[in-house]
Amino acid sequence: MKRLSVILILVIVAQLPSFAQQVLPSKDQIAWADAEIGVIIHLDINIFAPASFDYKKKETLPPLSVFNPSKLNTDQWVKTAKAAGAKYAILTVKHGTGFCLWPSAVHAYNVGHTPYQQDILQAFIASCKKYGLQPGLYYNTNTNTYLGTQHDEAYNKAVLAQLNEIWSNYGPMFEIWFDGGLQDGLEADVLKMIREKQPQAILFQGPLKAGNTIRWIGNEDGFAAYPQWSRANETTASDGAVKIDGLHGDPEGKYWCPGESDFPIRKNYAWNGGWLWKAGEDKDLFSVKELVEKYYKSVGRNTNMLVGMVVDTSGLIPKADSLVFDSFGRHLKHGFSAPLAQRSDLTRSIIELKNRSGKAVRELMIMEDLEYGENILSYSLQVKVHDDWKEVATGESVGHKRLQTFNPVAGEEWRLMITGNAGPLHIKLVALY
Repeated sequence: MKRLSVILILVIVAQLPSFAQQVLPSKDQIAWADAEIGVIIHLDINIFAPASFDYKKKETLPPLSVFNPSKLNTDQWVKTAKAAGAKYAILTVKHGTGFCLWPSAVHAYNVGHTPYQQDILQAFIASCKKYGLQPGLYYNTNTNTYLGTQHDEAYNKAVLAQLNEIWSNYGPMFEIWFDGGLQDGLEADVLKMIREKQPQAILFQGPLKAGNTIRWIGNEDGFAAYPQWSRANETTASDGAVKIDGLHGDPEGKYWCPGESDFPIRKNYAWNGGWLWKAGEDKDLFSVKELVEKYYKSVGRNTNMLVGMVVDTSGLIPKADSLVFDSFGRHLKHGFSAPLAQRSDLTRSIIELKNRSGKAVRELMIMEDLEYGENILSYSLQVKVHDDWKEVATGESVGHKRLQTFNPVAGEEWRLMITGNAGPLHIKLVALY
């Protein structure tokens, strides 16, 4: 009897679905995905000398005397970001010139030695706390006109000393940006410092061993490739100068390393790729319609959306930019305020929905509960027409959020069928719009 029981158990187990080993996000990575939209705010001393500065020539660095933004207001920056729907804001505290927005003790090329003098990083952190946004930092370890192009021992020592300053003295950071990853000779020390100073931070293009890493999606257009998986076998290390196609991730990847879709509010052909302000470039702003398209192709494809904000020489987000951000935020809020049908907290592979509004459906939203990983591999959305089920849309990856649009279809009875899964289903939300 015992032998027969063992055989029966083995037969039953053999018939159960075989799921790949689960890779799960950290609680910090889940909170980051829930945030969905962030901004990255660019301010550097070269906006005061756009015609003469050359990153490769130290002699072209603007003198500290030119940096005196008379109206600088970090509250205005953060309020503009919040109006756009952002939940976090990243400040470029040290961009390509080497100029620092905090009074660094490492060298004198910083805000403390300018006519402005005040600690902009400190003011930014205070504004984030005031308006409820999570703060983050960008420090470019690879490009530094002031320190020079030779990444020798002295260069690395200065970089590490400045990272220690900003990671030790300004509180916990939501996200830390490594533009282009980390050059040789820094990773071990940076990893040790992260674990000591900022263990909760999400690391854009940071060391995979840190555990909270996210990756670049291969372009600065805000368009993530689809399918887009949160799992991957390696991170990216690029400064964005060259596009990389095919960065889809891997549904069987060894690491939880989701993508972040970054792009500037101004078109890429603008000065400095649209990331930094220059007079006369309001015409290069993306429209609200274009931003909405980027939202669907970033957040709607299981990545976060990170929009570049420029600060002008007065120290403010330009009015034209602010109007676009505000309109974009209001558009998103209105667009998702009234689903035609929705269901939540689901574990079944067939989900039925009723659209009793009489309105045609043109959009599907699916969200997985990331606490249980990323398990949907394929799905089919169908509507009942004359007692037959008609397929309206299909897809692959879902992850945090999948938004899919299609030609408007009228119908009351709908169903979402999960046609392939890598593990038990835990679906946070399914909604029709």
